[in-house]
Amino acid sequence: MVSGDLQLVSGDLQRVVVLLAIAGALLAGLIALVAATRRVRRRDRVQVRDAASVSEPTRRPHVAAVVNPTKIKDLDWEMTWLARRCAAHDLAPPTWAQTTIADPGHGATREVLTGGPDAVLAYGGDGTVRAVAAELAGTSTALGILPAGTGNLLARNLALPLADLDAALDIALDAHERRVDVGRVEIDVSGEDHEPIRDTFCVMAGIGFDAEVMATVDQTMKRRMGWWAYIVTGAGKLTGDRIRVGLRLDDHDVIHRWVRSVLVGNCGELVGGLPLMPEAEMDDGWLDIAVVAPRGVVGWGAVVATVLTRSRRGHPVVQHFRCRSAEIRAEQPLHVQLDGDVAGTARVLRVRCDQHALRVRCR
Repeated sequence: MVSGDLQLVSGDLQRVVVLLAIAGALLAGLIALVAATRRVRRRDRVQVRDAASVSEPTRRPHVAAVVNPTKIKDLDWEMTWLARRCAAHDLAPPTWAQTTIADPGHGATREVLTGGPDAVLAYGGDGTVRAVAAELAGTSTALGILPAGTGNLLARNLALPLADLDAALDIALDAHERRVDVGRVEIDVSGEDHEPIRDTFCVMAGIGFDAEVMATVDQTMKRRMGWWAYIVTGAGKLTGDRIRVGLRLDDHDVIHRWVRSVLVGNCGELVGGLPLMPEAEMDDGWLDIAVVAPRGVVGWGAVVATVLTRSRRGHPVVQHFRCRSAEIRAEQPLHVQLDGDVAGTARVLRVRCDQHALRVRCR
């Protein structure tokens, strides 16, 4: 009986040993398979990395330029100058496109963006800068400014060199950037447009007197006299009538004013360093509103005094407000301007601040 039991136990042990041997072999095979798979994957990664290093050479930063040819005497010389300065900054050769009468820079900017530049240089006046900025706002591509216009308002507010294009280009080719706000605009011609004209400004939008002056200035006088042409034209319009407008600032109730002009600023400085909106900052997420309401020539004297003294209180002919969005509704169509560019007429102008939407190369 004992002998039979021992034989039974011995048989069971043999089967256990066989099963353990089979399990061990399977486990060893599995481990070997995993190790082989890891080696293949690691070899493939190395091959892919080596292939990438061969097929994709290191990318050199580069810039593009949108050029207004009417502001430049010798386009070929200017582009050679730009290429030479890019090489000095260890940048790849630049690409460029020209503005036209039909396209102040929007299409040209979209064209050069296909090459993936790190920055687009706006080489021209305020109109060129505004068109390029409108296309770059909301993207990761920076704006560089080569000021060559009459007002150069954004360049002035950024304290960029105005009379030294070499210095301005050095700044535009540098990697130092600042994120600034832009103003988004809806121009409602009739006051009941279902699809109003949408546009962008960087410095200032205006409805009323200032826009009327810009719309009626003689272009020959402007070419000969520069910014003084606006002053001469405006002097002949000082005695015009005031217009009643309704202002809705953010979600507040509408307030009514009799005005000559309403200005909406992202920046506050005009030509000659005049601080129309002394508290305006281009990266604070706010819009500054100046309601200008003089009566006759004497009233305009008070406006000038208020601006020169940088007063936000002072004389009631200039009232200041701050908001993130605004609607200006006039009783009759008024001229509209955006950064000094004539933008037609409208009964309603809607504006809002798009905070930090634009990267700008600056000091």
